[in-house]
Amino acid sequence: MPGKDLYAILGVKRSSTKDEIRKAYRKLARKHHPDVNQDDPKATERFKEASHANDVLADDDKRRLYDEFGDAGLATGFDPEQARAYQRWNEGQRQSPFGPAGDAGVDLEDLFSGIFGQGRGSASEGRGPFGGARRGRRHRTPDAESTFTVSFLDAVRGHQVALAVEGGNKIKVTLPPGTTEGTRIRLPGQSKSDNPKMEPGDLYLTIRVRPHSFFRREGDDIHLELPVTIPELLRGGAVRVPTPDGAVDLKIPARSPNGRTLRVRGKGAARRPTPEKSAVHGDLYAHLVATLPEGGDDSVLERIAVELDALYIGKDVRRGFTG
Repeated sequence: MPGKDLYAILGVKRSSTKDEIRKAYRKLARKHHPDVNQDDPKATERFKEASHANDVLADDDKRRLYDEFGDAGLATGFDPEQARAYQRWNEGQRQSPFGPAGDAGVDLEDLFSGIFGQGRGSASEGRGPFGGARRGRRHRTPDAESTFTVSFLDAVRGHQVALAVEGGNKIKVTLPPGTTEGTRIRLPGQSKSDNPKMEPGDLYLTIRVRPHSFFRREGDDIHLELPVTIPELLRGGAVRVPTPDGAVDLKIPARSPNGRTLRVRGKGAARRPTPEKSAVHGDLYAHLVATLPEGGDDSVLERIAVELDALYIGKDVRRGFTG
């Protein structure tokens, strides 16, 4: 979703704190989640946009790059030092308009190659960064853009997927663990021309992530609504809960209220270590959802309800909600 202001998508200011960003995202995620907007085909796209914006702005490193360079700073393999050198050169601060080196001795040919994804000696149309023709070099096929949709679990776990490219050929692409919506992957030499005299260009692949039936992602953390019985809430006990790495036992404390959130550490998506976070994975959050029994004897359920009513005598559970 290049070109869209990520702060505007979440409805926050550029000076907003991380907590403000997360609160704004959670509000939008609840509003636009596909499970509650099945009749709105555009809800999934709005949900994806909000998820991508949160993935970037809730990550300190990604946010700094986005604030300085915009969408370009989020590209795989982006080199901020080369980009800053290019900006200084572009502002006219290089010593000689025709010299081979830019600011701080940066080779401008390498500089352009790093920023625009072109290998040294194979710039588009066989021309140098200043438009001059390069002798003895073949013309280069223009770079191409494509999108590829992967499953939620393949993105979270990291997976090797097969991709059909031009000419019906298939190549294998390895997704890094923790891949997020909008991740951009460069595939060198995969943009090809029918002209054998043309050097191949690069293919830039933008990853789309298909929503999961019950997992949802917020940054590096994964959330799910976990159905539980009334007795499990009252008595507590261990239940099996799914995670991207397989089911684990989760202990429910006795007398847990409906909607209680329990954390399973280290069972979220992979993330890069930062000074604030040394863990290599986020966490999984299970939100308990009381589920009434289906079928059965209605008279038994009525008797239980009457017995429970007696426990509420003299207790107003909605005190303070009188409006």
